[in-house]
Amino acid sequence: MLLHVIHETFYEYVPPVKTAQHMAHLKPRHDAQQQVISHRLAVMPAPAQQTETTDVYGNTRAFFSLSGAHDDLIVVADSVVSTRESKAPSHSLPWEVVRERMRYHRGAAWDPASEFVFASAYVPRHEQFLAYAKPCFTPGRPLWDAARELTARIHADFTYETEATDISTPALEALEMRKGVCQDFAHIMLGCLRSLGLPARYVSGYLLTQPPPGKPRLVGSDASHAWVSVYLPGESARDGVWADLDPTNDRMPGDDYVRLALGRDYSDVSPMRGVIHGGTNHTLRVAVTVSPVTASDREAVHP
Repeated sequence: MLLHVIHETFYEYVPPVKTAQHMAHLKPRHDAQQQVISHRLAVMPAPAQQTETTDVYGNTRAFFSLSGAHDDLIVVADSVVSTRESKAPSHSLPWEVVRERMRYHRGAAWDPASEFVFASAYVPRHEQFLAYAKPCFTPGRPLWDAARELTARIHADFTYETEATDISTPALEALEMRKGVCQDFAHIMLGCLRSLGLPARYVSGYLLTQPPPGKPRLVGSDASHAWVSVYLPGESARDGVWADLDPTNDRMPGDDYVRLALGRDYSDVSPMRGVIHGGTNHTLRVAVTVSPVTASDREAVHP
């Protein structure tokens, strides 16, 4: 599927900001699962400096600085992305085998996925996560089957409520409330998996705003979305694969999802962050639209 993504960010400052530096993760990933056909990042007022680099997880991040006073900031990321449907894994090892594989053993082969077993800034390893996950992870159960049930359980047990939490709400607090948004559900699922000793990473992205006829509108449209990627090792470290699950919508992400960035948790991949001088008070508005590319759009993209 060919999707057109527009992510607009609007800041208004009082008093004006004198100088600012910002970092943005707003360019979709270009990898085996999806290809970026075009991307443009527009910043107003025009920045004094704007560069693009790749971080340690393979995400593209943009840096820009503004050296003049400004009372508003508009950042528009305009992307066209070719996506494809994901396939469910046909086989996975028992979850206990994966846990043991990820533990450090003298002389064992190093697996890069082991980094995602540890606690991170927003996702601690904790007994409460372990207790919540345990009913899904019965002895000898294949990891994928158990992770799929955990996805369904979070979807059934938690209420999507935008006012219940914000990004500073601890994952353990969201677990106790049984409320939150997609970032909370992703962090909770990460906490459950990592507390079991299993590698999992945070994925940010987008959903198709209007679904095809006959398909339900997914929770989390019109905004940045988040889900989880679970590591399924093979017979050797080279054979492992990452498989995505969305606990907010109880499904595998498909070609109606756009993957933006991945990391340990939200702190690695926040769409925008920065340091400003001035602008004591500010308001923020974000608008996201994801739409299929029409025939006329295709001609513009592929002249």
